[in-house]
Order: sequence, then structure tokens, then C-alpha cells
Amino acid sequence: MQAIQFTAKGTAVLTDIPEVDAPGPGQALVRTHRMGICGTDMSAFLGKFPFFQFPRTPGHELGLEVLAVGDGVSNVKAGDKCSLEPYVNDPNSIASRKGASNACPNVSVIGVHENGGLRKGAWTVPAHKLHSGNDLSYDQLALVETLAIGYHAVQRGNPQPGETVMVIGAGPIGLACLEFLKLMDVKVIVLDMAENRLKFCREKLRLENTLVARKDGSHVAEVEALTDGGFCDVIIDATGHAGSMIGAFQMAGIGARVVYVGITAQELSFPQAPFFHRRELSVIASRNALPADFPAIIQIIREGKIDLDHWITHRIDISEVPAEFAKFCDPATGAIKAMIEVN
Repeated sequence: MQAIQFTAKGTAVLTDIPEVDAPGPGQALVRTHRMGICGTDMSAFLGKFPFFQFPRTPGHELGLEVLAVGDGVSNVKAGDKCSLEPYVNDPNSIASRKGASNACPNVSVIGVHENGGLRKGAWTVPAHKLHSGNDLSYDQLALVETLAIGYHAVQRGNPQPGETVMVIGAGPIGLACLEFLKLMDVKVIVLDMAENRLKFCREKLRLENTLVARKDGSHVAEVEALTDGGFCDVIIDATGHAGSMIGAFQMAGIGARVVYVGITAQELSFPQAPFFHRRELSVIASRNALPADFPAIIQIIREGKIDLDHWITHRIDISEVPAEFAKFCDPATGAIKAMIEVN
């Protein structure tokens, strides 16, 4: 079958790989219909993602069709439309036994640590990692994983009614956070350096409080004014930029929770006394998502509480990936979410 492989830094090729005939015990034989392009895919393509090795078939934001199931599978059946939870954890690890499968040290992410779904033929996945949504479109199902990262980050921040929540970074993960914050009784502020992303938040998400992040830090005074001097109760940093993550403390109010959903390989250092200690802040990490997040999000989409139509700004066919993928690594392309049509 045809599949895309990232074979070297900046190189994607359409190649032939063996097709799987039947699922084994506990597996589901699936066909990929849609794949969303995310920041991980772009970092891997550019050779910047630390856990990605060439050659590799990417694809973890997926809308899948179940073709057959192996022995012992009861959660899905042939014909089901599903989203994939791509984090394959070790059920015997301490983290998994504690209910934190997302933090399993032996996790293998489909499409990152192992070959993913950007292929035209049949392939297999652990069936228990599939979440059915037969009344959803394949586009919607492919977006569930991105939404799950944001959903989990919001849950980690635990916003309470009446609180002020800031999201720093209006990329796909930040937007996912915003979709769920809109459903809560909280005041939402969005901070980003790109005016086009803030415009998207105003026009598509109907959010009023959008601020441009400036290198001189003048936006901190704007946040102070917008919050009557109280700053923010929850800050979710979705940038993965060390400077932004450290600077978030200045905009955190007394007793605030600062959630890092973005990832950086850099060490973070900050002045402890003026902000962290004086305001008695909490810093919280948010990694991947939990199994229960996926059906919860599918139900929210099913109920029409969030509209995903405006998310997909670009589409390409799998055959166009070798020539077109690189452009999505350029912010000037203006993509909010690019979707690959596979089958």
C-alpha cells in the first residue's frame, strides 16, 4: 500500500509498504480517512522533535474506519468510525496503575515512536485505543486528539466560576483550550504575538479579550488593566517557548495556577521571590490526555457545543504531501489546521 514516510530532515516521500491482512488478538484492522497535521508532525519533519527517528510514517490525529476486529475485542466493531487515542502505554507501569496512563514512562505514541496512520491501506492498532463516533465526520474525529490535549490542560487548571483564565498561544492546542473554556462561566483572555490568530479568535470563537504579546513586555500592563489589577486565576501556556513560560508568572494573580501544556527542551529559571513565592503560585504540567477525555469530547461535539467547521483552513490529498507538506511549517501559510485526505 502507499504510505508517506519522513525519510530525512525536510523530506517526505510516497512509498510502498506491506498491507496488513487481519488483526491479531486485541487489535483492530483500520483504514485511515483523515489525518490532521499538528506541531509534532511539523517538528518531526524538520528534524527538531527529540523522540522521532527517520524513516517514519507520521499520523496520530486520525479519523479511522474499522475494517475488522481480532479476538477479545468488544468496544468497537467493523464499520465503526473512530478517533484514535495514540498513546500506547504499559498497563503495568506505576503511572498506568495510578490512573496516569498519559504519564507512563514507557509510552509509545503512534505516529511518533512507531509508524502512524498516513497510509492508504489497512493497518492495525490496539482496539482499546479506539473511540467510536459513528455520527461524527472523519474530519471531526481527526480533530479529537488535538482537542483532547487542550481539554486535559483545562482540566488540570481546574477553572472555577467567575475566575479569569488566560491562554497564551493561539495555535491549535491553545484554540482547543479556548473551545472548552468558552463552555465555562469564566472570563477568557487570549495572548499571542500573531494578529491573524487573534483575529481568528475574535471572528470565529467570538472572544473579546485578545491581546498582542510584545517583546518589550508592555502587554503585562494591559492584562493588569483588563483584570482590575488582579491578574489571572489560571494561565495556560500553549507556546512551548521558554521566555513565554517564564513570563507567564508576571500575569498570574494571587494563588493562581500556571499550566504548562507546551513543551520546551530548555531549562526554565525564574525569580522566585517577586512572583512565585509572593503570589503563592502553583505550576502544573499537562501531558497528552487521558482515555476518558476522548469519549467526553466526542459527546461534546455530538451535542453541538463546539463548532469545528472553522478549524480546517487547508486541505491536501495524501499524494500531495511530498510537495506540499513543507509549506505548513511556515507560519506565513496561515494554517489553523491542515487536513490530509487519505482515503
